[in-house]
Amino acid sequence: MTKKALFRVTTLNLNGIRSAARKGLDAWLREHAQPDWLCVQEIKAAAPDLDAELRALGGLRGAFHHAERPGYSGVGLYWRHEPDAVRIGFGDAEFDAEGRYVEASYRLADGTRLTLVSVYFPSGSSSDERQQAKYRFLECFGEHLRSLRARGEVLLCGDVNIAHNEIDLKNWKGNLKNSGFLPEERAWMTELLDAHGWVDVFRALNPSPDQYTWWSNRGQARAKNVGWRIDYQLATPAVAALARRGSESIYTATRFSDHAPLSIDYALSL
Repeated sequence: MTKKALFRVTTLNLNGIRSAARKGLDAWLREHAQPDWLCVQEIKAAAPDLDAELRALGGLRGAFHHAERPGYSGVGLYWRHEPDAVRIGFGDAEFDAEGRYVEASYRLADGTRLTLVSVYFPSGSSSDERQQAKYRFLECFGEHLRSLRARGEVLLCGDVNIAHNEIDLKNWKGNLKNSGFLPEERAWMTELLDAHGWVDVFRALNPSPDQYTWWSNRGQARAKNVGWRIDYQLATPAVAALARRGSESIYTATRFSDHAPLSIDYALSL
């Protein structure tokens, strides 16, 4: 029997990779978090902007999906263990132009295929036009997730820009009509979890309130912990079952961006 080992997965919206690096992200990753996989969103950098240090955060290797628009969006996926294959973009021209998706595929010891995804869902808060784009993304990305799951197990990490339930944001009553907590968005999440069987891994491990990953820069929201939980690790059931209870962590001691890193350990056999 192949022995399972613990592998740490960390996800973080950087709100600018160069800004986060200046705030000590690399040292934290190497000395504290030590992830085996690091999923990052909103790198806000083109390929020429990434020097050797940024391409090897935490001593890891990575792949990146850059937005066509300068200084916008962009995601990355770093690994300690070389994947069998890497895919940039998920096949939708509108959203691939915005740099929102990287996946890395592995063959586990038992032959199962595991796909790890770093993704950045659109925000609809700036305008109705962007909210409509968000709905288009949810529709096409839902189809992509169904096809991805048909090929094996999946662990999806990233900024989903949706707080699923009332427990997932402090001021839920005041945000019922705001992007990120709209009924249509929450229904999409409910269908993904309930009808299609995906697991919100952090919430499965930690049912406690006041657990947030993003805070507005206004009104001392972070100091008062008036936040939203919009960064997720979503997994197929077999992967979620490998998550180690007690390993789930939202790190808030150092502020790398307006989001906080979310880490979870999984017992995997590579």
